[in-house]
Amino acid sequence: MAGHSHAKNIMRHKAVVDAKRGKLFSKLSRYIIIAARAGGGDPDMNLKLRYAIDKARSVSMPKENIEKAIKRGTGELEGANYDEIMYEGYGPGGTAVLVEVMTDNRNRTNGEIRKIFERGNANIGVPGAVAFMFERKGLFVIDAAKHPDEDALMTLALEAGAEDLKREGDVFEITTEPSNFSAVAEALKKAGVETTEAEVKYLAKMQKEIDVETGRKLIRFMDALDDHDDVQNVYTDAILTPEMGEE
Repeated sequence: MAGHSHAKNIMRHKAVVDAKRGKLFSKLSRYIIIAARAGGGDPDMNLKLRYAIDKARSVSMPKENIEKAIKRGTGELEGANYDEIMYEGYGPGGTAVLVEVMTDNRNRTNGEIRKIFERGNANIGVPGAVAFMFERKGLFVIDAAKHPDEDALMTLALEAGAEDLKREGDVFEITTEPSNFSAVAEALKKAGVETTEAEVKYLAKMQKEIDVETGRKLIRFMDALDDHDDVQNVYTDAILTPEMGEE
């Protein structure tokens, strides 16, 4: 992790969440549908579905939307069939990029994603080109000002099954294996610890430093991908700073 905060790579998206709430709900519905289709509609028995529901609840997605998505996934309601696709490639400055996609039309989506790569002066790689540079982890981000006792947090997290806790500037970052994500989340909740981010995602094993201009190009490229209806998540190994988000 190169001693750099993964939280800062996340923060740039916070300001636009409200503006994209409708699109976000649509994307989360797809996530729930696929999870329910793959492992059933019981979140206690389907860990992927539990993650999806927790993520939907974290952005105040209505309960009825969540229930409909589950029923579409289990076949109780009619709905489109979605496929999961992972695009791998290289963004500006040789940065590694992973793009998670859920689509009901692979050919259409493939052409559109390739166009976004081309316009962003980026290149799609073959499967496995950059995936090895990332690992699937649970990540919790906690405001250190609200919960300053690092030792207490460390003990709480590790006893719940977390891998590590690190202080990164004004936040603590807790990482965990995906299988332990729910246990750590529950332990934090019971202890009254608020999180500003709690999600299972791909984290770069080593983060790459880039200059501000390259960072701005990368953010524009990632935002273009993010705006596509079929794109669920975009990940990079680059270290993104607030200055890179300023034009």
